[in-house]
Amino acid sequence: MAKRRLRTGPTAALPAKPSQADLLRIVRLADPDARADGDDIVAVDVRVHAPVEAEPELVGGEMDEVWAVRVAAEGPLPFDFFDRYLAEGIAFRLGGLAVCRGEVSDPADDGTEGRAGGPAVILPLRPAADALLPLLEAEGEVEHEEEDFAYTVDGVRILVVPQKGSPPAVQELLPFATELTAVELRGDDRKRLGVLALRLAEALNGLVVDRWRFRVDAAEDLLPPT
Repeated sequence: MAKRRLRTGPTAALPAKPSQADLLRIVRLADPDARADGDDIVAVDVRVHAPVEAEPELVGGEMDEVWAVRVAAEGPLPFDFFDRYLAEGIAFRLGGLAVCRGEVSDPADDGTEGRAGGPAVILPLRPAADALLPLLEAEGEVEHEEEDFAYTVDGVRILVVPQKGSPPAVQELLPFATELTAVELRGDDRKRLGVLALRLAEALNGLVVDRWRFRVDAAEDLLPPT
């Protein structure tokens, strides 16, 4: 694989070579219909190339051993930055770094998480305030912000916004959806955010995704690997 393509990315730079089975399991969190295609994996219109060994200079010498997994769009993406999100989500789950347009980032970095936001609960329709508020009140006193559908509860900020595009991870909601809505959670305690997100999803018939729109089934999924 050309070094230029690895540097432009999006590429997941991993500390060890993952098996195709492990990669496919992870990619299916973003697209349940992802499938193996030779040594590669195809998800919607994105190809996840088989890992290749790369020089440590790809990530500025931050890793002694580097296995590069390049993600390339092959058609219209289902929503903005899906190829980059795939690379970053893979890197996060396998303890690696992400490379995109020559920039190296650590998806597990707290600063990155703070800027980009925490998990979201994707719902098939916008929840009414009288359905959402009792669920939030279980966390503590709810402060309703000036803008509509924005709340703060004991240091956690909750935003109710339209979901832009249709993340493949939540396709099972689409037959019933009238207006895909994201209830986005912001805060410093990732596990707490995950617990709250899962509780909201169960009560409101939604699905939880992380900031890369990978499906989340347990609060621990939001924590970097140890």
